[in-house]
Amino acid sequence: MPPRRSNTLTEAELRLMRLLWRLGECSVQDLVSAMPADGRLAYNSVLTTIRILESKGYVEHRQDGRAFLYTAVVAEHDAQQSEVRHVIGRFFENSREKLMLAVLGDGQVSAEELARLKQAIAEAEAAACSPEQEEPGQ
Repeated sequence: MPPRRSNTLTEAELRLMRLLWRLGECSVQDLVSAMPADGRLAYNSVLTTIRILESKGYVEHRQDGRAFLYTAVVAEHDAQQSEVRHVIGRFFENSREKLMLAVLGDGQVSAEELARLKQAIAEAEAAACSPEQEEPGQ
C-alpha cells in the first residue's frame, strides 16, 4: 500500500512539483537545469526534496541505467483540491461559504473575476438542482 499522502506541500516541494507537472518524467539533474538561474537549488537539495515528495506519495521513480527518473503521480488539479480542502478545514470550519466570504471580503476581486465566479456558481446551482437522469427501463 502506498504511503499516506500529506495534505500540504512546502514551498520547495511545490516548486519541484510544478516542474514535474510541466516537464513530465525527468531526472534530478533535469529538474536542477530547468530551474531559473537566479533561484536554482543545489543538486543535493533537489534530490532530498524529491525523495521527501516520493515518501509523501506525490512522486515515484523508475531506474533508467544508473539514473532515476521521477514522475508526478498526483495530478496538479488533485493537489490543488487537496490544499483547498486542507485550508477550508483548518481555517474555515469546513465551510466553503466562509472561505468564499473571506475571499470576496478582501476587496481584491476584479470585475472579471466576479463575473467568472458568478458563472461558476450558476453552473454549480444548475448541476445541484438537475434531477438524476434515469436509464430507460429502470
